[in-house]
Amino acid sequence: MLGIVAEGLLIPFLGTSLGAFCVFFMKKDLSDHVKKILTGFAAGVMVAASIWSLIMPAMEQSEDKGKLSFMPALVGFWIGIVFLLAVDSFTPHLHISSDEVEGVKTRLNRTTMMVLAVAIHNIPEGMAVGVVFAGWMAGSSHITMMGALALSIGIAIQNFPEGAIVSMPLALEGHSKKKSFVYGVLSGAVEPLAAVLTILLSSIIIPALPYLLSFAAGAMMYVVVEELIPEMAEGEHSNVGTIAFSVGFTLMMVLDVALG
Repeated sequence: MLGIVAEGLLIPFLGTSLGAFCVFFMKKDLSDHVKKILTGFAAGVMVAASIWSLIMPAMEQSEDKGKLSFMPALVGFWIGIVFLLAVDSFTPHLHISSDEVEGVKTRLNRTTMMVLAVAIHNIPEGMAVGVVFAGWMAGSSHITMMGALALSIGIAIQNFPEGAIVSMPLALEGHSKKKSFVYGVLSGAVEPLAAVLTILLSSIIIPALPYLLSFAAGAMMYVVVEELIPEMAEGEHSNVGTIAFSVGFTLMMVLDVALG
C-alpha cells in the first residue's frame, strides 16, 4: 500500500518536472496562442477534478445527514476559497504574464516571485492528492485506489504545461537552461510536500474527510477563476482556450469515472 501511495504522490510532481525539461529542447518561448491552450486545458482538468474527485465524494460520505448532506461540502469549499485568498493576498508573487507584484511588499527577485506564484497554485493540488489517498488508506468506501490514481494522473497531465510555462520564460530572461529547469521543478515540489503533510495528519483528517475534500476543491476553484480563466481569455482568439478547457474537463471526467 505504501508503495502505491508514494507513487501516487510523486506522479503530479513528475508531470511538472517533465514539463520543465522541455526547456532543453525548445529554443523559443511559447506563443500566446499556445499558452492559452495550455492554461485552458489545465483549468478544465482542475474543474473536473474538483467536481468528480472531491465534491461528489464529499457529498457521498455525508449521505447520513439526509437533506443536509451538502453542508460539509459547502463549508469545506468556502474554507478553501478563504484559505487561498489569504495565501494569495499575503504571499509576494509575480505571474509570468504580468509585471505587477501581488501580495505584501518584498525585496525578493523577479524569478523567486514567479516560482512562488506557481507554487501557490500547486498547494491545493497537493492537498487534494493527499486527502484522497488518505481516505483510500483509511478504507473509505467512496474512494478507490484507481480513483485516487486517476486524480494524480489528471493533475500530472495539467502540470506538464505548467512546468514548461515556468522554465521557458526564465531561460529567455537570461537564466541558463539548467537553472531554469531547476526553478521549474521547484515550483512543483510543493505538491508532494503538501500531500505528505496531509497524509501525516490523517488521524485528524479522516473524521473531517468530507470537509477536507471540498476544501481542496474550493482552493483549486479559486486558482481556476482567479488566475487560469483570465489568462486563457485575455486578448484575441480566446476561443482556443475555451476549447482546450473543454478538452481538459472531459479528459479528467473520463479518467475519474472510468478508473474510479
